[in-house]
Amino acid sequence: MLAGHPTHFLVEVRIKPTNNIKVFIDADEGVILSDLISYNRKLYKQLEESGMYPDGNFSLEVSSPGLDEPLKLFRQYKKNIGRFVDVTLLDSSVIEGKLLEATEDGIVVETETGKGKKKIVKQESVLFDQIKQTKIQVKF
Repeated sequence: MLAGHPTHFLVEVRIKPTNNIKVFIDADEGVILSDLISYNRKLYKQLEESGMYPDGNFSLEVSSPGLDEPLKLFRQYKKNIGRFVDVTLLDSSVIEGKLLEATEDGIVVETETGKGKKKIVKQESVLFDQIKQTKIQVKF
């Protein structure tokens, strides 16, 4: 289904016991609503034809991950370089700052402490295996 759109990628599929199926699709440059609607229609038809739910007792949602969803894939980190993030580490400490870089091993976040002349800017490298979750900060 995604083969015709190489910049689109599957992030996650969640299936609840109530047969509620949620599919999260993202894209390197952002996914547009018309593409999500098209994916929803195609996948819904495939599910109906598969006979997995003979009574038609299922619901399907296809969407892009919202800002409240943590980043899960390397491609999501890459596409969000330059944005502000909250990185929760396995020890529950939090690093807040601008995502500067994402490599196969981890990320680099620019942090600021203090204000004015006492402001300190530094770069912190964090390995993926140290990260519990990363969320995009919404700044106005």
